[in-house]
Amino acid sequence: MKTSDEGPLHQRLRTEFLRRIESGEWPEGQPVPSEAQLCRESGTSRGPVRQALALLRRDGNLVGGRGKPPIARKTTPSQPFASLISFTQWARSIDREPGQLTVEVARRRATAETADRLRLEEGDPVVELVRLRLLDGIPAMVERATFRFEVGRHLFEFDPDTGSIYEALCAFGVDLHHARHTIDAVAAGDTDAELLGVASGDPLLRVRRQTFSAEGEPLESADDRYLPAMATFTVENTAEGRTVVGRYRTNEEQTHD
Repeated sequence: MKTSDEGPLHQRLRTEFLRRIESGEWPEGQPVPSEAQLCRESGTSRGPVRQALALLRRDGNLVGGRGKPPIARKTTPSQPFASLISFTQWARSIDREPGQLTVEVARRRATAETADRLRLEEGDPVVELVRLRLLDGIPAMVERATFRFEVGRHLFEFDPDTGSIYEALCAFGVDLHHARHTIDAVAAGDTDAELLGVASGDPLLRVRRQTFSAEGEPLESADDRYLPAMATFTVENTAEGRTVVGRYRTNEEQTHD
């Protein structure tokens, strides 16, 4: 059994066991290997293995018990809209390890559609980014973002493979204040299918995002395409007529702000 060399052993085991569940190596609905077998595979005592399995139970990735072998179960974490928050922050808030593989960062000329969304003139310079986003090393979403040049130019001073772009832009003094999101479903194109490991035409959950400064100036126009099994979005309406859109764990009645 191969695990990362970073972090406590039980956390590394939990990450490896979760990978097996989400990849189908441990089929959903089927018993997982016994503690004794996992101890032999990992070359460790029962303590770290039991801690790792307990974390998976807590998160809903293992069900059953009371004398019966635990059963593998996939869960779908929810993405937040209540506030502007990065994929990296969201992943960490649900005890998942975020990751990213940058496909490209490029300076281009704004198309008519992009210019309209960012209140620019057609042909004005913009910075475009494409990344594959990961949860615990598993492909989850293809991120496409277009920034006004004065914002996106900072990406040439930052390695997008190292973490959150929003955190980096805020560190450069960019005023990322609020965002508007539109959710729909689309079919995976050839590029999305290749990056996410699905077939062309498979359904994806699309979130189109427009990010604004405090003064309402559009700074980013983005198109994020999620595997439906990796994220859901929850909207809650209150009796006062407000709409609260928050992050929910699928196995917990809890909102993460």
